[in-house]
Amino acid sequence: MTGVLPDFHITQMIDTGEIHLSAAPSDGQVQPASLDLRLGNCAYRVRASFLAGDGNSVASRLDEFEMHRVDLSDGAVLEKGCVYLVPLQESLCLPADITAVANAKSSTGRLDLLTRVITDGGVEFDRVPAGYDGPLYAEICPRSFSVLVRPGMRLNQIRFRQGQAVLDDSELSALHAQSPLVDSPALIRDGLGFSVDLSPGKDDLVGYRAKPHTGVIDLDRISHYAPRDFWEAIRTDRGRIILDPGAFYILVSREAVHIPPDYAAEMAPYLAMVGEFRVHYAGFFDPGFGHDAAGGSGSRGVLEVRCHEAPFVLEHGQVVGRLVYERMAARPQTLYGAGIASNYQGQGLKLAKHFRAPD
Repeated sequence: MTGVLPDFHITQMIDTGEIHLSAAPSDGQVQPASLDLRLGNCAYRVRASFLAGDGNSVASRLDEFEMHRVDLSDGAVLEKGCVYLVPLQESLCLPADITAVANAKSSTGRLDLLTRVITDGGVEFDRVPAGYDGPLYAEICPRSFSVLVRPGMRLNQIRFRQGQAVLDDSELSALHAQSPLVDSPALIRDGLGFSVDLSPGKDDLVGYRAKPHTGVIDLDRISHYAPRDFWEAIRTDRGRIILDPGAFYILVSREAVHIPPDYAAEMAPYLAMVGEFRVHYAGFFDPGFGHDAAGGSGSRGVLEVRCHEAPFVLEHGQVVGRLVYERMAARPQTLYGAGIASNYQGQGLKLAKHFRAPD
């Protein structure tokens, strides 16, 4: 098999010990094309983000950077602006032909939680080489909101690959002709381009900006928090907004995206030259996302945007990112949204699942 490994293959890897779980699997932990990773029992507050580096273990580097330990057993707050390292409940013993890549889960990104997986000997974040045998750690840096976490919470996910099956532009064009990937003319260049929707909607609402001084968000509370306590509504009747340096925004793509059942996708940066901002591109799109076969009929991509050095004018229809498609090694037994309580199937502009619907 070549491509992204599906849910039933991930389950087989658990059964054979290629993926080791220190606790019994959680309901829904195995997703159509990925495995959710769970927090362990403690967090290490560290002075700075770091990689283990070739030949080093993460534990040995902790001796250099650890400030203090936080027991998560009864819940603990990870404070905004601080960096933490949390051992995960999953470890790997990968075969020589299987690699892995990790990403933040959708709800994690929408809370502006910078979360990345690191490994022993690692020289890149979120990348696990073929044949890796060792533990996994999550680096967590809350950037907009302090959060309350507990053991077993799932902030990251990991996807396994055998070989490479990324579609080039000609293959992507052929797939779009066979099964439309967006509900508008497709911009295909090093992937499928997507743009931002700043057309005035209800009450001219086009997005949200995180407030700078808020309370703590308990990640176990779903549909609990009032958006107005954490977010400022962004409105425009002109089809453009000005991004403020350092601010975090929730926006939405103009295109409704489809991921056919035999494919997976990953959000990636478009061009560094498009502006002084970053669209959160650490996003997995599972087979069936927005697709008719899984009851989707098209789903918008939510954009988590942070502006950098200077104020920047963002205009309706501006291309801000791209989706890189790749083949699944086999079709998953379950598709995104099809009976697995997916939170964002058929979505438009939508905050993380922890917030109530806006008033």
